[in-house]
Amino acid sequence: MRPSGWAETTVNAEELVRIVEGSMSSPVYELLKRPDELFVVEHAHLQPRFVEDSVRIALRDVLAAYPGLADSDFLLSRQVNLETIHSHDVIAERYGTAGELRRELAGEPAGRQTGLHEWLT
Repeated sequence: MRPSGWAETTVNAEELVRIVEGSMSSPVYELLKRPDELFVVEHAHLQPRFVEDSVRIALRDVLAAYPGLADSDFLLSRQVNLETIHSHDVIAERYGTAGELRRELAGEPAGRQTGLHEWLT
């Protein structure tokens, strides 16, 4: 909840999907035929990103798309890569208040990181 008197920012779910998809190396498709796989692989190699990069970019772009988010608003980005050539999957997650994330993206030391449970209470 926000303190009284703070402005509300409307967040568009379709815009969030575009931001998340844009943070990845390549578009994501559920079912592909062989020629389509080549397209995806070629594009992924043109813009290679680790899961950590995708999470950071998604949060950065949400903050840029919604500058009206209050410093106390909570953001969470999580990506799971289901690995096919390794025996483990790769997970990256970053969360915190918009203010904490803005300061971190501005180059300030990360400092504290508010968790979801803490933010909800």
